[in-house]
Amino acid sequence: MIKKTLCALIGTIALAQAGAVHAADEAFPNRPIRLVVGFVPGGGTDVSARIIAQRLSEVIGEQLVVENKPGASGLIAGEMVAKAAPDGYTLLLANMQSTVSAPHMLPVSYDPVNGYTAVRYIGSVPNILVVNPTKNDVKSLKELSDLVKASPGKYTYASSGMGSPQHLSAARFSQITGAEMEHIPYKGSGQAMTDLLGGQVDMNFDTLPGAIGQVRAGKLRPLAVTSAKRAASLPDVPTLAEAGVKGMDVEQWYAVLAPANVPPAVLAKLDQALNETLKDPGVSSKLAEQGMVVGGGPDTPADFQTFIKSEYDKYGRITADLGLKKKPS
Repeated sequence: MIKKTLCALIGTIALAQAGAVHAADEAFPNRPIRLVVGFVPGGGTDVSARIIAQRLSEVIGEQLVVENKPGASGLIAGEMVAKAAPDGYTLLLANMQSTVSAPHMLPVSYDPVNGYTAVRYIGSVPNILVVNPTKNDVKSLKELSDLVKASPGKYTYASSGMGSPQHLSAARFSQITGAEMEHIPYKGSGQAMTDLLGGQVDMNFDTLPGAIGQVRAGKLRPLAVTSAKRAASLPDVPTLAEAGVKGMDVEQWYAVLAPANVPPAVLAKLDQALNETLKDPGVSSKLAEQGMVVGGGPDTPADFQTFIKSEYDKYGRITADLGLKKKPS
């Protein structure tokens, strides 16, 4: 009798807990949501996060608070989100760098592939090779290549960190052309841009959102974009292939991730709200002005999760081909 009563009590408690969890999922969201960015303000990831957060707050009915946690090529923020409670209230504005390339070069304490719930792919941007014309008055990719090859190791390039698309683009450029440069990594494109404008570094294969404003203002000279096609927002800038360097096609993609094991009902709400946000003409036009191609990738959380694994494997091969070694723990 006592055993039956105990079993019934346990069953009642379990049902009550399940009901409470279900109710919490259905009530989501009922408090502000953190959107974590792994880089300093002002770079492409931060700019994109703030454009999206403003409209997403309205769509989902709660405030999206952008929180910058820079360092380790975005992996500090990545770890923070991967280890957060899987309740939908902590999200990561991720990019290719922090998700699938930097983990091949820097130690991580979480699973970069399975440690997240893939929510929604946002879009992609090319990188753009820019120089400070007051420091190096080169006007073409060939002029830059000849200048660098004449003094191996003298010239520097900035990046937003180890394993970033800027880093990989420059390493690939050096591999193809034989132009040896010194890598100066920063905690984000914002800091890298400050030093490029100040003349502390010579060039950057920056993401287009991080550089386009300075290009339009005439403070930086664009030499080429790293994508297979010219950027619609800067149609006069040639691709690297058109400028004489073939074999490069590097693009940065952006996405929203959550900790692993987010409840299906919460994931569905987040995905639906993000999809509606990205289809808003005001949001898509602002992202396009920054050089982003919205969409064009996996369109469901399940397909996006598969995409992350394939991209992780792809950049493992790329970093190995470039001879880039992983930093020891």
